[in-house]
Order: sequence, then C-alpha cells, then structure tokens
Amino acid sequence: MRTEQTISFARPDADAAWRPDSDLLQDARAAQFLRRTGMPDLDALQARAVADPAWFWGAAADDLELAWQRRPTAVLDLSRGVPFARWWTGGAFNYAAAAVDPPAASQPSEEAVAWEGEDGAVRRLTRAELKESVDRAAAMLSAEGVGPGSRVGLYLPMLVETVVAVLALGKLQAVFTPIFSGYAAPAVAARLRAFEATHLITADGFLRRGGVIPLKRTADEALAETPGVRRVIVVRRLGGGSIGLGVGGFGPAAVGGHGAEVPFDPGRDRWWDEALASVGAADVRPAGETDPETPFMVIYTSGTTGAPKGTVHVHGGFPIKGAQDLAHTFDLRAGDCLFWFTDLGWMMGPWAIAGSLLNGARLVIYEGAPDYPGPDRLWSIVARHRVTHLGVSPTLVRALIVHGEEPVRAHDRSSLRVLGSTGEPWNPDPWQWYFRVVGDGRLPIVNYSGGTEISGGIVGCTLLRPIRPTSFNGPCLGMGVDVVDPSGASLRGEVGELAIRTPWPGMTRGFWGGDEERYLETYWRRMDGLWIHGDWALVDDDGFWYLLGRSDDTLKIAGKRVGPAEVEAAAVSHPLVVEAAAIGIPDALKGESIVVLAILRPEVAGGPGVAGIAAEISDLVVRDLGKTCRPAAVVAVPDLPRTRSGKIMRRVARAAYLRTEPGDLSALENPAAVEAIAAVSPGPR
Repeated sequence: MRTEQTISFARPDADAAWRPDSDLLQDARAAQFLRRTGMPDLDALQARAVADPAWFWGAAADDLELAWQRRPTAVLDLSRGVPFARWWTGGAFNYAAAAVDPPAASQPSEEAVAWEGEDGAVRRLTRAELKESVDRAAAMLSAEGVGPGSRVGLYLPMLVETVVAVLALGKLQAVFTPIFSGYAAPAVAARLRAFEATHLITADGFLRRGGVIPLKRTADEALAETPGVRRVIVVRRLGGGSIGLGVGGFGPAAVGGHGAEVPFDPGRDRWWDEALASVGAADVRPAGETDPETPFMVIYTSGTTGAPKGTVHVHGGFPIKGAQDLAHTFDLRAGDCLFWFTDLGWMMGPWAIAGSLLNGARLVIYEGAPDYPGPDRLWSIVARHRVTHLGVSPTLVRALIVHGEEPVRAHDRSSLRVLGSTGEPWNPDPWQWYFRVVGDGRLPIVNYSGGTEISGGIVGCTLLRPIRPTSFNGPCLGMGVDVVDPSGASLRGEVGELAIRTPWPGMTRGFWGGDEERYLETYWRRMDGLWIHGDWALVDDDGFWYLLGRSDDTLKIAGKRVGPAEVEAAAVSHPLVVEAAAIGIPDALKGESIVVLAILRPEVAGGPGVAGIAAEISDLVVRDLGKTCRPAAVVAVPDLPRTRSGKIMRRVARAAYLRTEPGDLSALENPAAVEAIAAVSPGPR
C-alpha cells in the first residue's frame, strides 16, 4: 500500500535527457527510504547525513534489512579519528551468511546466480543450491587448512565457482585477494607475495575470443616465485586431464568439453570437484559470529606511482556500502537481475556479488569477450537472462558503437530498467548512443564513480532527480562529498579536487601490512581532515556534477590547467574518431604541449586522409578549449593501453610516446598497444 506524502523529490531541468516519472518518485527504494527517515527532500537527507553519519548509516542498514548475527550497540566509533573510523560496535555480521542463508530459507527455488560461458554454456543456481554449494565449499576449504584469518588468492575468471569461493571464504572468516584473470605471472606473484598467501584457488583455464587461456600454467609460473603458497585448488573449467601424477577426467565443475591437459603437482594441487566429493553433510558448519571489522578481502590497486596498494576491506564495510549503493542509487530490488561486465580482479566483481545477493537480486556473470562471437553478444545476454540492471564502461560503449545499432536492436531489451556506467568520464556522443540506442531513450543512465578504496560510489545519479547527459546528479546518498580548492574551501562553478568530508562504512581500513603512514599520506594529508580522491570535478550552477579526469593526469599548458577528458571530449566529437587519449609532452615554451592519440574508424584508419582528419581533430580542440590548447600533434594509433575494466592508462600511453620507462604494466589487457604507440612516436629510438 502506498503512503502518500508531500516530498520534494525532483527539481525541473529543461536540459535533462531523462526525468523520473510519478511511479518511480513514489516507489523507488530511495523514495521509500526518504519517507522512512521523515526527511522532506534529498537535500535535507544529505545535510543530516553529513552532520550525523552514524544516524544515516544506522538508518540505511535498517532499510537494507541486514541479517545481523547480533545487532550493534553503536554505529560509529571515532576514538582514533576519522581516518581510522570503526563501525557497528558490539555487533556481529558475516556478510556471506547474510547474503546466502536467509534467501535460501525464504525463497529456496528462486534463481540466485546465472553463469554464461563464451561458448554458450549456461549454469544456474537457485538460492538453496547456492547455499548448499557455499557450505560444502566452506567445509572443503576448511579441510584444506583454510580458517579465520587465512590468506587465499583467487586467480579466477568469472565462473559459478568464483562466486561460491568468494562466499565460502567469507563464511570461514578467511581473507582473499582477487587477482585479475588477465595478469601475467610476475603480477600474480607480486600480489601473492605481498599478501603472504598460503592458498590459491585458480582454474585450469577459460575461454577468451574463441581461444583457451591456460590459467593454471600462468599460475604455476607465478607459484615458482611464491614459495609461501602451500595448497592450490583448481577449478575444472575446460574439462581436461592433468599432466603428471594427478587424476584426470571430467568433474561436475567441467563445462564445455574443451579438454586441455593441465600441469598438476599432486603434492600441492587439488581439483576443486574432487576435494568437494570428499566432504559430507556432517562436515558443514554454520558461519561463526563475525566482528563486523573482520577483514574479508584485500584488493590491490595500482596508482600512477609506487607499488600496488593492498586496500583492506571488512565484513561490515565494503558489502554494506555496495548493497546500499545498489539499493539507493541504482534502485536494485529483490527479484531484479544485475549484470555488470567485469572481472573478479576489479572491485566491481566482488561489489556485484555482495551487493546483488544482499539485496535479494539475481546475479549474472559472463566469462568471455563482449563482442564474441559477434558484436551482439552483450545484448543477447541481456535478452537471454532478462537483465534489469546492466553495467558497462564508457570505453566498452565506444568500442561497440562501431558495429552500429543493428546488433543492439536485434535483441529484446524490454527487461532493462536501469543502465549503469563506471570507470571513466563520458564523452557526449557515446553517452547519447547508450541512452538512445541501448535504452531506447527511456532508461536512466546511472553514472557512478568511486574507487576500490571507497567500496563503491562517491558520486552517482539518484533516480529521484533528472539526469543530464554525461553528468552525475549528486553525491551518492550518505557520502559527504565536496569539490574544493587547494585550501579545502568549497568550490561551485569552478574545477577543483573531489573530496570527502565524512566517514562511511566502506572506506578502506588502510593498507595490508599496516602501513598507516602511507595510508594517511595517500588520502588524508594533502588537505587536513579531507579524503582527497585524486579526481578533478566541477559542480555547475544547477547542481550537476562532472568528473574531468584524474588530477595526476592534469595537463598544464602555458600555465593553464587542462583536464585530459576535456581534450578527449573534443577529439571524439569528430565522427571518425572511436577513442582518444590526451597526454602531455615537454615543451620548451609552454612547459607542456598536448598530443592526442586517436583511434580512427576502421574505414579510414591507415588511409590517405588521416592527415586531414588529424587537422580537423586539432581544430575541434581549439574550438572547444582555445588556441592555447591546440595539440602539438594528433597521432592515429591502432589501440590505447587499457585495463580489462576499460580504463585508459594515460601514464602508460605517455611513456610509450616519449619512449620512457612505463612502470607497472600488470593491469594492461593489451600490452601490444604500448609498442604500437612507440612505433608512431617521433621521439628517440
């Protein structure tokens, strides 16, 4: 039954591409939450959240109906100051048990997880089957020496067993580090060593663009450099036998019949399915009471400088923040279906697992490439699994645009209710394509930006207000966000640093290994009392927010700061440009000059008209940013260095163009792009 209440949800906006209708203003989870708090509007709710974070997050946890093992006696402890905030004092909360057990009891036959392989194989688990799988896996892992505080590496593609392993480790109060499935052996080894892992869960391999990725072989190369790992558990994705003295054959986890021989050390390695077969019902134990501040995950994040940082996340932090963002920002409801195109190694993988299941939604995961075997693969997954919430990166959208509208329109997308995006700033034309073609002009695009250290979003798009193209329509609910000048004062209508003024449960508890000084220096000491995230941001006169790129990517041309995203937006407005990256190179007169690296559409790339197109791109930058910002060069390249999640690594592109040391390349999906850029550079060889 609806409760009618006069609340000001949406402000009119003539420039909005999307506006909430009356049903959404009444029924959205954020609207219901607002009514439950008794706040008259979103501004009042945010103001109270900033003034009293404990009140807000206590109310948010109640709204999520979290399954506490023991309710907390206090929400927030600031006895060591905001950088070391602690949450849910006196409570007990195991996020994996909360995500799995209550839904299995109340909705045992409802689908919980669906997996699709690149070869078309599909597996589904109901709520009851998920609980049984997680509990058996927890018992198996316990028999293999995993317990509270154990350190386990997960070097896995997106498989059903990946979800099960994540949740089983949570129930055991073990700590895992997710490792990107595209990493080479040195990057895997570096993370396992830094984490001091004793166990590794990997797979024999997986499929990518029709080929087999021999993951176990890469894992073995990494393990040669990580003697601390004493047990390896191997998921049988390809269905192959083992080389040496291990046992071959097809186990219940094998899918697709891509038989491949796998290196196997019988003294160290175990097949996942065979280890499971040794577990009986008597071995299954319920999750023990868990202090909400118990670590469950360490994600290594690569900055532009320095060694990767192991950000520590706890049961009462990352999962609650992810679930709250999905509920109040994305309007994910029980029975909805979330499909975020990601890898477990990026934060959106664990975020999607915890957040969807804590909200009672279905989770869809996919193993392969978004455009294989055809450019319609992503849209066919949406249709086949009746996805309601789809999440992609702007880079992925730009890559799919070149295939035209037909692959999208060939599939039923009527199940979609919300489009999500994260990873980088939008350019106008790809945003409009995502909105107009994928969403038929009817769906909101929830632009969402935060980070691994945040456990989710800093800014987003509430569905209770209009959305302008490429914008965020405000901070994520409960986040005390601001744009500030170098002194920490608020800015409006000017570009400044994105900052957070208040604590939130999802903030990292520091870096693995207890390096408090590095943690404080990284986030808290640039401006006293503020978390500085490293993004340039702007809040316009109408209250819409825009991110303009990383502040450490900033170009300084003749004394003027220019965000690379502004240059790139001008470049990709050219109809023949697919993607662009703006980098700075030394300039004796200006201090720094702009070089635009542009991926051109296939029909013109390498043709005789490239020089003319480059001149037109240069003119577009001048049109939008002025003569001072005319690029010193516009260079056509076949690809740009990017992570698997779609982020363009400008520092790597710059190093390749200048032929300097590029630093850590372990996060790259396409290292050949570095050589391609160096090949077209005029610099010294």
